[in-house]
Amino acid sequence: MHAFDVLGDPVRRRILELLAEGEMTSGAVCSVVREEFGISQPAVSQHLKVLRDSGFATVRPDGARRLYAVNSDPLQEVDAWLDRFRRFWTPPLDALATELARGRRERRRRTEAEPDLEEGNP
Repeated sequence: MHAFDVLGDPVRRRILELLAEGEMTSGAVCSVVREEFGISQPAVSQHLKVLRDSGFATVRPDGARRLYAVNSDPLQEVDAWLDRFRRFWTPPLDALATELARGRRERRRRTEAEPDLEEGNP
């Protein structure tokens, strides 16, 4: 399965978001996903299997529990693929950052000038 086929599913993306916070038991993942998406435990297990089989998640036994975690390797491949498109959004984001900084500076100047105006100083 192609990485974008895996990531195209909102349930699998949510599971990866959960796992990005740290290792979780399958039961904990299932509990959150069942509540948010209203799907059955077997359906959540199937999504975990897809993530595991495609390499996006790892699983390790811990006694009777199974602990899932993110495997970053496939995400690095996705990042490398996206790299050729960054030129489309990086300059506009840089320009936005510049405008935000300019606005903050202007607000600071106005705030700093206000006490002088109250005292009658130009």
